[in-house]
Amino acid sequence: MATIRQHREPRERLRQLRQLQPSKVFSGLRDFVDAVAAGSPARLALIVFALVILVFTGLLSLPASSSTGQVTPLHDALFTAVSAVCVTGLTVVSTATHWSGFGQVLILIAIQVGGLGILTMASLLALAVNRRLGVRGKLIAQEGMNTGRLGEVGSLLRIVVSTTVAIELILAVILAPRFMILGESAGQAIWHAVFYSVSAFNNAGFTPHSDGLVPYDEDLWILIPLMAGVFLGSLGFPVIMVLLQSKLHLRQWNLHTKLTLLVTGILLVGGSILWGAFEWFNTRTIGDMNVADRILHSVFASVMTRSGGFSLVNMSDLDSSTLLITDMLMFAGGGSASTAGGIKVTTLAVIFLAIVAEARGDSDVRAFGRTIAYSAMRVAISVVILGATMVAVSTVALLAITEETLQPVLFEVISAFATCGLSIGLSEVLPPEGKYLLSALMFAGRVGTITLAAALAIRQRSTLYHYPEERPIIG
Repeated sequence: MATIRQHREPRERLRQLRQLQPSKVFSGLRDFVDAVAAGSPARLALIVFALVILVFTGLLSLPASSSTGQVTPLHDALFTAVSAVCVTGLTVVSTATHWSGFGQVLILIAIQVGGLGILTMASLLALAVNRRLGVRGKLIAQEGMNTGRLGEVGSLLRIVVSTTVAIELILAVILAPRFMILGESAGQAIWHAVFYSVSAFNNAGFTPHSDGLVPYDEDLWILIPLMAGVFLGSLGFPVIMVLLQSKLHLRQWNLHTKLTLLVTGILLVGGSILWGAFEWFNTRTIGDMNVADRILHSVFASVMTRSGGFSLVNMSDLDSSTLLITDMLMFAGGGSASTAGGIKVTTLAVIFLAIVAEARGDSDVRAFGRTIAYSAMRVAISVVILGATMVAVSTVALLAITEETLQPVLFEVISAFATCGLSIGLSEVLPPEGKYLLSALMFAGRVGTITLAAALAIRQRSTLYHYPEERPIIG
């Protein structure tokens, strides 16, 4: 009798589940999302990003997505989907020739979705429908945009949408006439302008032309808007919000805005000088150009190496010293809660300020009349160490897979982790396992090392005791 009853119980539960009303099913699903969002928004971010990547992978695998009408191999479709959703820009097939119009539209949508952030868009939908943002929505949006206080999330969401639409529209309006002047039809010019504007502001680096931006390497009408879009996208929405609210009054800027703009300016100017100095006499890149074009290329490269992904020269023609500088700039990345990747400029600033404070013997780390919290320094150190570890492990793995030399492998790995998209050409010739490895690295770089670690943590521990302090010998 006990055995018969054990067999009947699962059937009875299945029958009860079938009889559940759709409203109760949706209510249960909402309760599940509530529990995950409240318990670990970072884990929810990982799940949603992964699901969206799988959806775009399936769509890009369809015969309608390729120009030949054939099914795209899984490793190529997955790599492209991850690169688009994670706004990286690395490609294993030509965006212009391999994908059909439908496939290119899918890539553009994936770039926009990834740039805004999946969770941000979900919160915006809730805000539009309910005309208010609940605690669940704020928790989700807070994780998606990395903002500090829940009270800022509602206004930040509105600025995300309005700023994104406004900047991309302005860029498209500027670029479209130029493409028409250069001989493209009105439809092609508008499509290319929209594609470049979305790709630039989201720091994606995808190009709808088979030869990229090389034909426009001296066209200021095209290059300057692209640089402006990439630069604005790399600042981050919290910085843009402060700039709009303060109306450029320096005294009203918070510490995050000041650090972001200061370090971004230093990296932009320093990168331009170093890139131009190492490539000034390189005839394979800019050595044969006039002074004005050399300066233009140097500034353009400095803007793009920190996450933009567009290039005017062949990366394999760069001097080894320039490649090393590019590696450093890519690893640094852009601003926090931006469309850029890398460890972020504020992380770099906090680490540098901590070193300066330690060298001076100061007990506190200070900047612009503020003391930086100890927890922020711990997070900054964790981001750098985790990022460097991911790069090192992936480099060793890719070296074993490809048997290539260190320099091109390290360049490709850092570009994937930092979601930059610059390439020496290694991604295209990688075996499937190498493409899967870079796909995982792009995913980890986009969701963030700290978010990834928090999402994978099973539980958070809080200790009720404190051990006696003791200082080990350092150095």
